[in-house]
Amino acid sequence: MVSLDVTETSKSLAVAGGYVSIFGIFSYFVKEKLFMSEALIALLVGIITGPIALSWFDPFSWSDDQYYLTHQITRVVIAIQVLFTGIALPKRYLKREWLSLVTLLGPIMTTAWFVSSLLIWGLIPGLTFLESLVIGACVTPTDPVLSNAICKGRYAEKNVPLHVRNIIVAEAGANDGLGFPFLFLGLYLILIHEPTHPRHSIGGAIGEWFYNILFYQIILSCLIGAAVGLIARKLLKFAKQRQLIDHESFLSFGVALTFFTLGWVGMIGSDDILCCFVVGNSFTWDDWFRLETEDAGFQDVIDQLLNSAIFLYVGAIIPWSDFSKYSLSPWRLVVLGILIMLLRRLPWVWALSRWIPALKTHRESVFAGFFGPIGVGAVFYVQVALDVIPEDGTRGHLREVLLPVVYFLVLTSVVVHGVTIPIGKGGFRLARTMTMSGSRNATGANEGMVSRLPPPVELPSRSQTQSISVSGHDGTPMPLPLQDHKLGSQPPPEFSADRDRIRFGDLDPDSTTAATTIDQKTPIGILSRRNSSENVRDTDTQEAKASDDRLPETDDTSSRPGLEGSRPSRIWVEGHDIVEESEDGETVRVIHGDKGDRHVHTHHRNKD
Repeated sequence: MVSLDVTETSKSLAVAGGYVSIFGIFSYFVKEKLFMSEALIALLVGIITGPIALSWFDPFSWSDDQYYLTHQITRVVIAIQVLFTGIALPKRYLKREWLSLVTLLGPIMTTAWFVSSLLIWGLIPGLTFLESLVIGACVTPTDPVLSNAICKGRYAEKNVPLHVRNIIVAEAGANDGLGFPFLFLGLYLILIHEPTHPRHSIGGAIGEWFYNILFYQIILSCLIGAAVGLIARKLLKFAKQRQLIDHESFLSFGVALTFFTLGWVGMIGSDDILCCFVVGNSFTWDDWFRLETEDAGFQDVIDQLLNSAIFLYVGAIIPWSDFSKYSLSPWRLVVLGILIMLLRRLPWVWALSRWIPALKTHRESVFAGFFGPIGVGAVFYVQVALDVIPEDGTRGHLREVLLPVVYFLVLTSVVVHGVTIPIGKGGFRLARTMTMSGSRNATGANEGMVSRLPPPVELPSRSQTQSISVSGHDGTPMPLPLQDHKLGSQPPPEFSADRDRIRFGDLDPDSTTAATTIDQKTPIGILSRRNSSENVRDTDTQEAKASDDRLPETDDTSSRPGLEGSRPSRIWVEGHDIVEESEDGETVRVIHGDKGDRHVHTHHRNKD
């Protein structure tokens, strides 16, 4: 007789494997057409199939100590993600962007901690401000798992400038390990009231924080990470040059390095998460390993599997019943979530953007400030805090509300940052409708491809982009001739009704008047990338007066001139500013085109 073996392990594997398989079949449509975040979808599937709904799998039955299990799962996932983040960054990135990272990890992270704590203190009854500092520290770091969902993959490559993606993932990778100083400052001040704790004064708590957290966990983990990454890079190069390592082992070396670092740094009690990030940076300091593996797609596969698995798990363990207990109420949590999304980072990144050189325009500052998601890192820090908070009843209310408040903020962040893609799609389409002529046949099948930041196109040479409008015989600004053909072909002899397509590449400097200034009545040309052929579109002159314009794209970047002669580059339109970046993101030029200024200000920054 056949007997069924319906165990929790089998059900969990069936749900996870089924989700990854089914989502994979429709993944292109979901990501590129519906603009949905895979983290949001995985979270929703985890909620539906978890114990709150269908009960197809129940993580609470996996272990008697759910807190320990969640702690270890999130620890491993974050460690892999931050090490991969370090590997993915360009050569010597931490050195080149030290000012941006210091600003983001210093004053902005500190301000985000205090603002989050004040909001929690004001909206969650029964908490002291010291206890609110502990909860605020859990949601202060940005999440590397959700940041990877925003900044990695083909969609991000086509819709977010590379230099913006780099600073977002670099900050997320670094500050997930730097959350310990904020968390333990509050915890140590709480512990001075415990009879079993060796320190019973504020000075003693601050001293313990300095030597145990700042020096032993932060500084020591950075030194260990730099040394491990350097040694690993030398050893791997040695093995590769002498053909001692096969291709599969070469690709999986990063994962193995993560487990090695996580294991032995964890055993000595230092900050293993921060150490993994530093290992990744040190390991690819010269860009050798990243360039060797970037075409393999191995890290992208691991990212997708980790994102799917961890958010299925988080969706299943959300404590829904606790949202209305312990003096909590849904309306308080909803208001808290909205205020955290708006005030935790965005105003401060924008206000201090002049000290963040990696963000070239105000629009980039707003984007980076908004996309500071709360995710798996917050779940990890909740478990760390619960291990330290006394269980003798003196901090019972803190233990009760810590988990539901943080989990609700995680849920809010996943939903908000997951749905901003389709919301951004509608917003940008409206702006372009106001500034473009009504032609649609130029956009073809890619009409729906709209991004949160305006998309890129390949840049013509600098001499060809000095002016976006040309003058007629009477000096009146007029649109450039229609050009809807391949590069180098001749334009049609006369204009058609569809006048929103032009080419920069075929301008004849002898027959047009190139201007180095822009008249207030002349549209500022805005370039936008479409996922079609080599068609380029300009804006209609009348509609361009209202807002931004755009031009189209070519996918062939190998022969298009740009920054530094023949280096391929792309243009991003951000409000009234035009940002030109090289293909590797290391050289960025900004053309400021404020409507109130007749001149185009050009800023060129070449990073070593």
